[in-house]
Amino acid sequence: MSPVLADLADLVLPGSCAGCGVERTRLRRGACPACVTELEALAPYACAPSPPPPGFPPCVAVGPYAGTLRGALLAYKQRGRHRLARPLGALLAGAVAPLAPRGRPVLLVPVPSTRAARRDRYGDHMARLAGHAANRLRAAGWTVAVVQPLTALPRPDSTSLGPAARSTAAVNSLRINPARIGVLRRGDAMRGTLVVADDIVTTGATLAAAVRRLEEAGMQVTGAAVLAATQLRRSCPGI
Repeated sequence: MSPVLADLADLVLPGSCAGCGVERTRLRRGACPACVTELEALAPYACAPSPPPPGFPPCVAVGPYAGTLRGALLAYKQRGRHRLARPLGALLAGAVAPLAPRGRPVLLVPVPSTRAARRDRYGDHMARLAGHAANRLRAAGWTVAVVQPLTALPRPDSTSLGPAARSTAAVNSLRINPARIGVLRRGDAMRGTLVVADDIVTTGATLAAAVRRLEEAGMQVTGAAVLAATQLRRSCPGI
């Protein structure tokens, strides 16, 4: 994937850097030069929670959930810096690429947001990221479609739940939209490489739940691509 500098260059955002949060009176990009350098140096790697939940797919992350990447994600999701979707989507494309052979169509399925999350974030933040990731992959020669056969229901706070209860809550929060599955099955899209996309992987319960629901509907998931993984869950560097 090409560097993110070109995408960040279009963001003339006065004030704080999206990566480190430092106030800069002459910020000519969405992030300061040091943070741009850090983002461009990220190399996708295979990651998995320890231990992984049942059904957790092969997963590739752009970087650890720390430093500039964490700052940019928080600025995008929580501080309304929605124009960061394009450079972050470009980074996400770098995590999709190792899972998707060239010459084979790619189906990119973003993990859906609940209605409350969409309201708070002025839209589905993962759908935006997936759209920009697809654009970057198409520019690099892939055939990509973003599809959304999943819907998200309100989900209880799972911070106090054990692994089994967390997995159950994640599965119960996702539903398949039969109409969207029917459209996919009428064409050739089901023959492509299916990759689930999310922003952060922590326990892996959400990704495992998404894979379970998709496979219950007859869809074969190749893997998952995420922007960030919690640092203590990094493994298998250098994919």
